[in-house]
Amino acid sequence: MTARSRTFLVFLLLAAAAAMSLFAALALGSVRVGGREIIDALAGGSGMQQDIVRLLRLPRALAAFAVGGLLALAGALMQVLLRNPLADPYVLGLSGGAAVGALGAMLAGLGALAVNLGASAGALLAVALVFALARRDFAHQQMSGALEASPRLLLIGVIMAAGWGALITLILTLAPAARLRGMLFWLMGDLNGVDSWAPAMLALALALALTYPVARELNVLLRGEVLAHALGVRVAPLRRRLYLVASVATALAVTTAGAIGFVGLVVPHALRLALGNDQRMLLPASALAGGTLLLLADTAARSLLAPQQLPVGVITALVGVPAFMYLLTRRPERA
Repeated sequence: MTARSRTFLVFLLLAAAAAMSLFAALALGSVRVGGREIIDALAGGSGMQQDIVRLLRLPRALAAFAVGGLLALAGALMQVLLRNPLADPYVLGLSGGAAVGALGAMLAGLGALAVNLGASAGALLAVALVFALARRDFAHQQMSGALEASPRLLLIGVIMAAGWGALITLILTLAPAARLRGMLFWLMGDLNGVDSWAPAMLALALALALTYPVARELNVLLRGEVLAHALGVRVAPLRRRLYLVASVATALAVTTAGAIGFVGLVVPHALRLALGNDQRMLLPASALAGGTLLLLADTAARSLLAPQQLPVGVITALVGVPAFMYLLTRRPERA
């Protein structure tokens, strides 16, 4: 099988999995909806089941897919740039910084726009602090041409995540009782009540549009910064662009669905083991697979104890914790 045929087959399978997951998300829940009713709803038909599909489940399903795609794409970018398969927005503290910014805006009683801006500012501040503290490591790598990222950077990210967690606890302690329940559910990762999927989906498309054209340069960067410079790759602007994309993608995902962990860790790493490390395939595949995974997790969160709904972050954690422990027990691999 040629490389082009293999790529086509991979994306065909991922697209089929995404389509089947979307159908399951529209059909399952506290009220079961048949295939004919789903088709009628998508065609504009009216009725109770059609309204459930079109007005409630479809926006939530599309938002779940977009959020999962954003988290997985951000995780893939962080793993490549740090050359560490255990790096992701959650572990490096980006999700925590975004959550602090968003919860701070909620505590102040500000509107949705301020919550979005707060999450973006928190994620950008988190990544700036992590890489400012690890600046000496980057300088050493650039001089030595090392292929592996220093584990010190990952340790800094973990420590920063713990610091953000303390600030989150402080905000929740200060929050009035009327807002506390909503803030807790949002913090655990919750898509209940999401009615706008377009911003997250547009952000996913824009993130792919900004990163896919430089996928070939990322393949070169994986061989080390010295070689990348020698081959004409502008490493510093490339890093800045991708750190910014990963930060904003994480912020939008957190704003839409709360702090959902492990998607950005498990999906890119599993795809790298299965498909190899060609970023031209890995980046779009991560977006598709991450969206599918979170869509399935949200369907399970709505269906397992229906009519009661679980936070989707609980489902991803139940899947992600064993996967993370498995990764920790393996020999370190190059990203």
